[in-house]
Amino acid sequence: MTEPRIEVQPDAAALATAVAGELVARLEDAQAGGRVPQIALTGGGIAEAVHAELARLSEDAELDWSRVVVWWGDERFVARGSDDRNAKGARAALLDRVGATQVHEVPSTDDAPDVAAAATTYAATLREHGAGEFDVLMLGVGPDGHVASLFPGHPALGVSDAVAVGVTDSPKPPPERVSLTFAALNRSRSVWFLVSGAAKADAVAAALAADGDVHATPARGVTGREETVWFLDREAAARL
Repeated sequence: MTEPRIEVQPDAAALATAVAGELVARLEDAQAGGRVPQIALTGGGIAEAVHAELARLSEDAELDWSRVVVWWGDERFVARGSDDRNAKGARAALLDRVGATQVHEVPSTDDAPDVAAAATTYAATLREHGAGEFDVLMLGVGPDGHVASLFPGHPALGVSDAVAVGVTDSPKPPPERVSLTFAALNRSRSVWFLVSGAAKADAVAAALAADGDVHATPARGVTGREETVWFLDREAAARL
């Protein structure tokens, strides 16, 4: 396992531009080599900025988004049209603008009777249409150190026999979510953590500390098979 790489940008805007530029280059290289890359998106404020930059940079890129397979590391189990859906924001800012067609959303409350069924369906879809690993998995980190919808002290942290799990008592609203498990998240060639803001500085420091417990800081539990990169702005990196 390689040591994580830490890249610090002056602010959130520069961070978004750096991440978007790196991802466009990776996707272009994969397609130039004849591959159909698979990526997993995340939600949150910095993700929104990254999506906007990706759409802008894609205008001049040698990149065919119809040949990119898109997933999410987690999703809120709410109505399909809810603003709480990570997928809704990603579609508006990026996916619909660039012509992405191989987009696999987590089932919503319109599609599944309960959150457990949604997790089961999403896992089956990943097994059917996934490639066995993500080329790039992007993740945010909460101020409490949570990653995807795997929260400190939550029973979902210990699930090792499933691809996805239904979360029914999230400490952060909305309470019901679907999350990939550590077992699925760690099947990634590259894991990119995207973290912005002073509120995240303690969590970043805990995740990157030499010692620590994944049950206290779940972000410690995800690493890429080939690389793990922490894209931070100065505020998020302040405790390193």
